[in-house]
Amino acid sequence: MLMGHPTYPDSGVLLARLVRSQEDGLSRDTGLPVGEFSPIPAGQPPTEEFLHRLAERLGMQSHDLFLVAGLAIPDDALLFDEEAGRELPQLVRHALHLPASDRQRLRDFAQSLVEVRPGNFSPRRQRPYEQYPPGFGSLLVRMLALRNLGWTSAAKVMYLMSGVYLSAATIGAVGRGVKPIDAELLNGFAIVLGIPVAVLASLTGVHQAAASNRYSPENVDTAALLWDVRHLTAGQVREVSHLADVLGR
Repeated sequence: MLMGHPTYPDSGVLLARLVRSQEDGLSRDTGLPVGEFSPIPAGQPPTEEFLHRLAERLGMQSHDLFLVAGLAIPDDALLFDEEAGRELPQLVRHALHLPASDRQRLRDFAQSLVEVRPGNFSPRRQRPYEQYPPGFGSLLVRMLALRNLGWTSAAKVMYLMSGVYLSAATIGAVGRGVKPIDAELLNGFAIVLGIPVAVLASLTGVHQAAASNRYSPENVDTAALLWDVRHLTAGQVREVSHLADVLGR
């Protein structure tokens, strides 16, 4: 029997929650101005423009909102070198200890590298064990996958960034809906995903924990770095990690 929310709201309800949250002043947590937001298009899927604008308001990535809205992720956003995903915990370990100027230098270097191309990699498809039922756990784990974080790498990165300790199997259990999301888990996911925890709390209905000192500039920058490197090859991620190591000496 699945645990947590007995029913998973449809995409219109979820988007309405996010729109309402920023209209109620949640965007103060992202440093963006509070203001009136255009209504969700009635009787039709939200446009990409709408999702891009809402993502900017909320401090989310647009493709994370594609998942919320139930829209297909473009194939070019699913081009991953899975070996690179296994390099991400080491990169995070180095990056977290750098001063702000070096973290920015690291991001600039990562962004200068050529991303993987369709000729070298095929769009990643979910494996049978990743066929999650609809639910908030599934949504969060699929957001991790957009950052080329599989279960094992995600568990390691979450511990490094948030101190929340989970096994790889527990990440999978969250995705399958058999592990309920509590305030601690919500905070861990928010930090790795680089999404304000108040936004995820509004989306999921999970009561958020008190503000964590782990939600720091180091974590904000490292979450952004994870997004920067998501389409790099394993060799390129090792280059970025090596630079981080050198900068940290």
